[in-house]
Amino acid sequence: MQGVLYRKSGSWMVIIDDRILEIMAKEGPKAPKELSKREQIHSSPSNISRRLSLMSDNNLVEPVGNGVYQITREGRLYLVGGYNAETGNLTRDEDGEGIYGKDLVNIWIDELRDSIRRL
Repeated sequence: MQGVLYRKSGSWMVIIDDRILEIMAKEGPKAPKELSKREQIHSSPSNISRRLSLMSDNNLVEPVGNGVYQITREGRLYLVGGYNAETGNLTRDEDGEGIYGKDLVNIWIDELRDSIRRL
């Protein structure tokens, strides 16, 4: 029986990083100004831009141009507890937990949806 998986954040992360990733996973690529207007995020566009840059350095998001970022596969895996943002490893490689197959399917579907949005 699989146990409950928890997000394994990096020591460099703050709570709004999770909120940013959750919004991007659900809605697609976003710019800092768009994210700063969200009720869940109480931060300025310049601070959000710094957070996105740091998350990009740690492979959770990637720039797509004009200050817009999108979530990466690692970012999606992090949200479902399948990626350790501190070590940069998949959790199943660290401790044998693995992630649920339905989570992987949802990640692939979300990636396809984001690809279609960019067309």
